[in-house]
Amino acid sequence: MNQPQLTINHNNKILCEIIHQHISKSQKKQITFAEYMDLVLYHPQHGYYGTDPVNIGKQGDFLTSPHWGSDFGELLAEQFLQMWHILQKPNHFTLVEMGAGQGILAEQILGYLQKTHWDFFPTIKYLIIEKSEVLKAEQKQRLNSYQVQWSDWNEISDNSITGCFFSNELVDAFPVHKFMIENQKIREIYVTSDSQEKFVEITDKVSTPKIAEYFKLVDIDLLSFPNIDGYQSEVNLEALDWIKFVSDKLLKGYLLTIDYGYQAPRYYNPMRREGTLQCYYQHHRNNNPYWNIGRQDITAHVDFTALEKQGNLCGLENIGFTQQGLFLMALGLGDRLNELSNNQEFSIEEVFRCREVLHSLIDPTGLGNFGVLVQSKGLTEEEKKQTLKGLSMPPIG
Repeated sequence: MNQPQLTINHNNKILCEIIHQHISKSQKKQITFAEYMDLVLYHPQHGYYGTDPVNIGKQGDFLTSPHWGSDFGELLAEQFLQMWHILQKPNHFTLVEMGAGQGILAEQILGYLQKTHWDFFPTIKYLIIEKSEVLKAEQKQRLNSYQVQWSDWNEISDNSITGCFFSNELVDAFPVHKFMIENQKIREIYVTSDSQEKFVEITDKVSTPKIAEYFKLVDIDLLSFPNIDGYQSEVNLEALDWIKFVSDKLLKGYLLTIDYGYQAPRYYNPMRREGTLQCYYQHHRNNNPYWNIGRQDITAHVDFTALEKQGNLCGLENIGFTQQGLFLMALGLGDRLNELSNNQEFSIEEVFRCREVLHSLIDPTGLGNFGVLVQSKGLTEEEKKQTLKGLSMPPIG
């Protein structure tokens, strides 16, 4: 994508003032980048996800897989169906969608299962965990014809869920700590205010020992890399807490995480010296989180190794890791492409349009390269032996 022109800055002035207040009240007149990112994205009244509901989609700043059509949700529904079968068709199967956006994916899943799988659909309890009140209101309006519940983490009892927790492009939006290597030491990057009331970055000692523990967890020794001084990247500590929340609530079933990211050795490659942080505004990407504050999205790639290893510590087992393109092809996207070619009801223009949509979901330079991680808890040895259909194609490389 082309870089947007950064000359016009539409900052949310009220939000900027709130951030400046947080900085002035802090002991050292500085806040971690994670604190800054949390305020920018999730402040209840003025954050990016707390204000304009049309940030996502064709009229917003970015598209997710469900925006390309119903196929993504319908293929996921087929995977949930198989999970239900593997768990021996429990009478109550809970789907917990974490960060449901505008509710489009939930609508696709529920609508498809209601039409095609009458035995499975009545067993489903659909639960949404959503931080944004604005998005929650949009979800409730969109899903008002379905039996959907909304909940906070503290309202879900430990070891109470049989089914599947899942998310699509959620973890990339968790606030991250930024760091830099200086003089062979890991130094954290903080946000402070200069004399002109602009936000600037400074480095200081790390705010928490959890950052060093993180690199032990993923088995990365940054300081052993040659010429590492000046290297910058991110650490997603919130993702580790999130994995523990999910594991605590899950009695038996799966955790399915779809997002863009890498395994740790590729994430913290010394050649990637500027990290993975990126911002989105009106479908353009930039790397300046201090521009259009509260008006643009801020994300960082996901370290899937951290999710796997933290999951192991919390009682989850790794079922498999693959790419979205392979995952969807294994679930039947290829069959859908073949059916389009033989469909006599569609015009040539409609066939080409549908094919373009399906190909976008598996494009190896885009959505198709997203990571898909599946973890489980509480499965019997016999249940573990059954390969999930979405993981039946071997990863490339």
